[in-house]
This record gives sequence, structure tokens and C-alpha cells, in this order.
Amino acid sequence: MTASTTAGAAALIREALEVYADDLQATQELQGYARRLAEPLRIAVAGMVKAGKSTLLNAIIGEEIAPTDTGECTRIVTWYRHGHTPRITLHPAAGEPMTLPLKRVDGRLVFVLDGVRAEEVERLDVEWPAPALQAMTLIDTPGIASVSQDVSARSLAFLTPEDSPSEADAVIYLMRHMHASDLRFLEAFRDTESGRSGTVNAIGVLSRADEVGAGRIDSLLSAGNIAERYSRDPNLRKLALGVVPVAGLLAQSARTLRQPDFEALQLLATLDRTERERMMLSADRFRRSAAPAGLTEEARASLLERYGLFGIRLAVVLIRNGFAEPTPLAHELARRSGLDPLLDVLDRQFQARAEELKARTALAAVENLLASRPRQGTEHLAASLERLQANAHEFRELRLLAALRTSGVELAPELAAEAERLVGGQGAAAYRRLAAAADAGPEMLAAEARRCLARWRAVAESPLTARSAGEACRVVIRSCEGMLAECARGDRQPQSA
Repeated sequence: MTASTTAGAAALIREALEVYADDLQATQELQGYARRLAEPLRIAVAGMVKAGKSTLLNAIIGEEIAPTDTGECTRIVTWYRHGHTPRITLHPAAGEPMTLPLKRVDGRLVFVLDGVRAEEVERLDVEWPAPALQAMTLIDTPGIASVSQDVSARSLAFLTPEDSPSEADAVIYLMRHMHASDLRFLEAFRDTESGRSGTVNAIGVLSRADEVGAGRIDSLLSAGNIAERYSRDPNLRKLALGVVPVAGLLAQSARTLRQPDFEALQLLATLDRTERERMMLSADRFRRSAAPAGLTEEARASLLERYGLFGIRLAVVLIRNGFAEPTPLAHELARRSGLDPLLDVLDRQFQARAEELKARTALAAVENLLASRPRQGTEHLAASLERLQANAHEFRELRLLAALRTSGVELAPELAAEAERLVGGQGAAAYRRLAAAADAGPEMLAAEARRCLARWRAVAESPLTARSAGEACRVVIRSCEGMLAECARGDRQPQSA
């Protein structure tokens, strides 16, 4: 996002604060949105009960700090922010916030609620010095479609409020299969104030992907085919930017691999293939097996809990194929779990657009305020809002991207696909927009941007192009011009030694 657009969103909030200076509730809301502009992007992790939300969140953070059991804490909306020192703050529905004690058991963070019931808690705030949290705030939400209506209501009220922008700027939505309830939630999230403004800000995750192939070593390949089919589904395509298969348990354990885990896996790797396959026919058989000598029942149970049969099989194969040290093994397990592709999607679809997603939320808040609390003297504020919405090219890109994925644009299919790519549908970086190599230099990118610009100017001027597609052509042309300007700035940068 350009600095002028970011500044414009902040200026709009300041102008709204002046207009509503005598309205305490409106002032507090606007001050909150002003702070959001300066904070990291807020990404919620949502999905049905037992979809693996907390496990995936731990994998993204790289530490086991989110509770993954079925205790009280999994029924509470929990925020994970970056902090220089660990701290857990409980915000009750009524009363003052309180600091909870920090307690770790077997490497896991344990939340001690001191007798407070989940229904009495508005949210938990966890500050943690994890590098991943410097760029984003992650929000763990209770399961949707829970047997407890209260638990489901917590998530829906938080993520899909009826008359205000969502507390989350974007969402990672976990599904084990694509059900109607998944689509209903994503439709509700799209229909919040930010979504109605023309933003597709959800990513789907086919969670527990290793279970698709019953724990076979090729399970992720099968899951990848299913995820690709879901991504192309017309009902899901308009609601999510893509679907990524992830074996969450393996991803979490790979990011937190311990030396005892590695040593136990090394022992298993000493067995011949036939014996290994026989003992891994089921979890129960693996737990009861006597081989190899030196691998205790406790160690087997720990491996099953942390990696599952799929993770154990994969780790043993990797060790036998040369991953003889813990760190390289952990990195390869994380890559093969599907976590690395997910982090890549998060980076190019959410982080690269973080400023415009946050600004879009701020503009939606002002728009909602004008509609819900009309008063005299807001004409200038409404005009400023309309001007920023209309003139900021980043917002026009988001609206076109949403249109291409939902109602469609009167363009030939190949042109519509190219338009989606050029406005950032596969990532906001210039090389992704131009389908170039990641290491392509400014000259190569500029040459391709000029070719795209000439082609789209021709499309815009063609009598065969529908008049209704004119605005889409103008947005794509402006995106190409922006990339040319970016390449020119890159050419002027001093070369490093």
C-alpha cells in the first residue's frame, strides 16, 4: 500500500474522531481502529471442533503455547501477540483484567484460570517473544458448530459481527472436508463490513491432511489433489484465496522437535523395512511392539501423540535417506507437512497486503459509524471516505479481485485469469503478478510489465471488449503502470558490494 493511502486511512479516523468527539462509545471504537492501523495484521484461526486449530497455530508460531486439549481454554477466544516477556492476561466479561501465572508442563504452556469459568471470560491475551508474532497477531477461536451453542456463538459473534467490522483482518479457515457449514461460515465472514466492501481475505486449510490417506507416506499427495479440487470449486473460490493441505500435528512437532524424539526415531530407523511396516499397521500394534530394543512404551506413546503414524513413518524414511541431524530433519518434516506452503501463502496473500487489509477495516468502521449513527455535519467526512475508497488503487485491486472470484467480469477466461494474477490474486509481489522467476531483476520485470501494459491497453481499446469490462481494464492497466514505476525505482537503487 502506498504511504499516501495509509496516511489517508489514518487521517480519516482522525477526522471521524473530531466529528464524533462528544460520543464516548464512538470515540473509543475509533481510537481502537487507529491503534489497529499501527499493529500487526490480525489473523484468526477458525474451523469446526477438532479441526486442529490450536495445533496449526502452534506450528505457525513455532512453540507449543496454545492448548490443544478439550479443556476450558479451548472454549475461549485467545489472542497471541508479540511481547518481549511472556505474559498471560485474562479479560473477564465483567471486572478488571488479571494476570495469570505462567506454567509449563512437558514443554507445553498451561493456562491456569484460577477457578474462572470459560463463559465468564471475554478473551485471553498471550504475549510471547516468538519471531513469527512480530509480523502478525494470531487469534485462536473456539470451534464452530460445537455441540455447545454457547461455544459456537463465541466464535461467530467475534468473527462475524452483524453491524461492525470483524475483529480479525483475515482468517485461516480449517476444514477436514468441505461441508455446507464451512461455506456458510465463510459466506458470513465475507458479509462482514470489510468483506462487503470487496475483499477476499480468507485462506482455506485442508487440516489433518495425513488422515486423508490413512497415514500412508503418500497421504499429502492425495490431500493435495483434494485441496486443488476444493480450490477450483466455484462455491469456495469466491470465498477463499485457495486451499492448502497441512498435516498440523506433524507441522507442530517438526517445529518443536526434541532430542529424545530424534533419538527414538533413530532407533526405529535401525529396523528393516518389513519389520517397520508390520509394527506400524496400527497405532495399537506400534504401542505394543517390543522392537527395537531400548525404545520404551512411554517413548512410543510420546511419538504417537506428537507425530502420529504418518509422521513417524516419514521421519524414519528421511533419517534412512540421510537426514542424520535433528535440525535438517525438523526443517524437512515441516516442509513435507504442508506448513511451508501455507506460510508462503500467508506471506504473499496476507502479509504483502497487510496495510491495505488493515486500512480496509478502518474505512469499513467509519462507513458503519456514518450509517449507524447519522448526524448533521458529517457530509465532509462522508465525502472524504468516498474519495479514499474511489481513488486508492489498492482498494480498486481488492474490489476487482473479489469481482473476478464472485460475480465475474465480462472478459474471456484467459484474460480474466491474467487480470486476477496482475492485480495480485497469486501474491502482491511484482514477480508473482508477472509470472516471472523470484530472482528476476528490474529490467526483466520492467520488460514483462511493458508487454502486459501494451496488451491490456489494446484490450481496453478493442471494440470486442464489453463496456462493462472497462473498469477492470483500467485497474489492470494502472497495476501494470505501478509495477513499471516500481521497477524504475529498483533500477535506481545503488548496487550492494
